[in-house]
Amino acid sequence: MAVEASGAASELVQVVALLAAGVVAVPVFKRIGLGSVLGYLVAGLAIGPFGLGLFSDAHAILHVAELGVVMFLFIIGLEMEPSRLWGMRREIFGLGLAQVGVCIAALTLVGIVMGFSPAIAFVAGTGFVLTSTAIVMQLLEERGSLSTPKGQRIVAILLLEDLAIVPLLAIVALLAPGGQATGTMERVSSIGIALGSVAALVAAGRWLLNPLFRLLAAAKAREVMTAAALLVVLGSALAMQLGGLSMAMGAFLAGVLLSESSFRHQLEADIEPFRGILLGLFFLGVGMSLDLTVIAANGVLIVTGVAAYMVVKSIVIYAVARLLRALHPEAVEHAALMAQGGEFAFVLYAAAASAGIIDGTTNAILTATIILSMAVTPLMVIAFDRLGPKAPVSTEGVEVPENLVGSALIIGFGRFGQVVSQPLISRGCSVSIIDTNPAYIRIAEQFGFKVYYGDGARLDILHAAGAATARAILICIDDREAARRIAELARAEFPLVPVLARARDREHAIELIHAGVAYQLRETFESALAFGEQALLAIGDEPGAASAVMAEVRRRDAERLDMETVGGIYAGRDLIRGNAAEA
Repeated sequence: MAVEASGAASELVQVVALLAAGVVAVPVFKRIGLGSVLGYLVAGLAIGPFGLGLFSDAHAILHVAELGVVMFLFIIGLEMEPSRLWGMRREIFGLGLAQVGVCIAALTLVGIVMGFSPAIAFVAGTGFVLTSTAIVMQLLEERGSLSTPKGQRIVAILLLEDLAIVPLLAIVALLAPGGQATGTMERVSSIGIALGSVAALVAAGRWLLNPLFRLLAAAKAREVMTAAALLVVLGSALAMQLGGLSMAMGAFLAGVLLSESSFRHQLEADIEPFRGILLGLFFLGVGMSLDLTVIAANGVLIVTGVAAYMVVKSIVIYAVARLLRALHPEAVEHAALMAQGGEFAFVLYAAAASAGIIDGTTNAILTATIILSMAVTPLMVIAFDRLGPKAPVSTEGVEVPENLVGSALIIGFGRFGQVVSQPLISRGCSVSIIDTNPAYIRIAEQFGFKVYYGDGARLDILHAAGAATARAILICIDDREAARRIAELARAEFPLVPVLARARDREHAIELIHAGVAYQLRETFESALAFGEQALLAIGDEPGAASAVMAEVRRRDAERLDMETVGGIYAGRDLIRGNAAEA
């Protein structure tokens, strides 16, 4: 019993260590701008065999944590309706095939130059071609790019690479000593099993899953719905694995089949917590797997390999993207995000080691090369964000202001500016509108608004937009720094024209008052007060009493704002938040 208790305590210590590593490292690394992925990798290294030594078998954790990647692909699949996926077929089989094919050829040459035999060079280079789906997806999600067109193109390439693991494993089997002896019937049988697995999954998705979830929903047992969601993800992954395909591809396909289901949002909500924890665990496992002994013994070879593979792969990715008419900034971003090797390389290298193509030492060196490249990727993305080229703003079809005249000049025509314009237009006022977002300008034109492209922080634009002759300048943008600069510029150059400004919060309101605006309004303040008044009415207050309460709240808020503005400090923040007046 004592031995069992000791073992249980040891396992609990490991679980606590995993959770603590993620909880401590990720916020710190995000705070200093290095991102969550690098935080997980460093935390894994710290608690792994070559750090504190709390874990001795990182690969066992990796096998479990790979389910995080599987669940991530399932959630991505839920966002991909079949029609949308069909619309991406050119990116998947065009851009994806081109990038994978050229990268394999180029990285195989790199291996040969480094002194590997052709077979080993092919295996090493091919493993590096398979980009880390987990890292790239996480970085795209953190950057808010996952649903953008350029993000979807990257997803298409990753999907093609997931598909490519199957023929690549077959090629590895052929390269093995005696691999040519593999019978034709055996190869045909493997292909047939794979196709059968896909067909079975598609059939289940079309005819079984929706009736199953309707039945479970009628039972009104939330925990059973969660268990069913996990069953769908893990079952589809298992089906693909048994068919010789990628688990992640199976989960993605299941997500696509359920993307038009009425239970889609419920499934996403049920899977999301497991996905986040397991994906973090995957990155921790990768960090633990970094074998410092192998790096110390083969440091020059590994560092040279990482640099050579990443540089050549980046060049190829950039060239392919440009040949397929991607803009320069997008092509550079693709190269920064996808230059690393990925988790499927571990599978490929293990298969090559089992087949006798590479020995254990070579496998360890190649694996360390992949892990180091994964660790470097977040740093490359940070460098791109800070130093890389920015995508040019397309102003095609929009006009710049020139000698405009209007009773009011509205700067910024997002949701706030659109609402502000309505009473002015209703009263027959002539309004000049400028914005820096061409998309807003084009959309506004569809609804009959004439909006000009211009930056209100530039004096020449303000003059061209009619600021000097306007009866009021209305700053409606949501960028606090830009709003303050525009307010200061407008008050200095057009002192007789009142400036009204949208404030993000209380601090911003004080900054705008110091900048000299005649009127400022926190963007959520009045709506929150109106909401609060309706809440009083809903719980039984008389209308007169509710109005009196709201008038008193406004008065107290104005007094505090005056006091803080005169004092030039924000000492009342905690009190204000406690009174629910921070808006």
